[in-house]
Amino acid sequence: MPDRAELDGTDRTDGPHAPRVTPPAVRVEGLWKRFGEQTAVAGIDLELPAGKFIGLVGPNGAGKTTTLSMVTGLLRPDMGRIEIGGRDVWRDPVEVKARIGVLPEGLRLFERLSGRELLAYTGRLRGLPGHEVDSRSTQLLDVLDLAGSQHKLVIDYSTGMRKKIGLAAALLHNPEVLFLDEPFEGVDPVSAQTIRQVLERYTRSGATVVFSSHVMELVESLCDWVAVMAAGTIRAQGTLAEVRGAAPSLQNAFLELVGAGDRDTGETLDWLGGDR
Repeated sequence: MPDRAELDGTDRTDGPHAPRVTPPAVRVEGLWKRFGEQTAVAGIDLELPAGKFIGLVGPNGAGKTTTLSMVTGLLRPDMGRIEIGGRDVWRDPVEVKARIGVLPEGLRLFERLSGRELLAYTGRLRGLPGHEVDSRSTQLLDVLDLAGSQHKLVIDYSTGMRKKIGLAAALLHNPEVLFLDEPFEGVDPVSAQTIRQVLERYTRSGATVVFSSHVMELVESLCDWVAVMAAGTIRAQGTLAEVRGAAPSLQNAFLELVGAGDRDTGETLDWLGGDR
């Protein structure tokens, strides 16, 4: 019978009592992406630990969405290597995509299906048994406060409802790693709290969440590991405490890391608010 390490892709050192070595949730080496003359991602290296709530943060245009698109197999990189759970994203795409869930930016859904029909369709695409899809869908719809709207067409869902049904679809097959691109953007506080509770419960089970954001207060309250990105490069990565360093908040550390800490618009806009 094959060793457990052979089955799950982990490595062991020799000896019966040697500790099990768990690969990082995500490993990125030398990742590049250009669009014409514009470099969106400039040779980044990342190693995201498993079982953590991870924030990929940066200003608009930093390359976060492009990076997540390449990591999840939605966009082919120009150069570089990506592994999820020790498996190469582009050499073993079927195996990798069976282990991940994705809630992308600009979420596109089958809008002429109801919420429950969308989950049923997603579950069958994932190869789940029908009874399991029905059971999990009922639980997710209930927890995400969508049970009352489960038979309504997705086209009639609000932004928050769309984010929640998209999250339900991404979680349905119980992935090892969940990737979320700006999951709280445009979401009302009630829906945001519901999404947050579901994600916190998910990570407590040992799963990994990687989400992008430019809202530092949110990242600081949720994450225990952070990577800061600007101009297509990684400026810092590590635990929240390591990235924050001596700064009073992650917001302050972030502004220094991306070179915006000393920006002053006082003299440039000296006319604004003056005499009319």
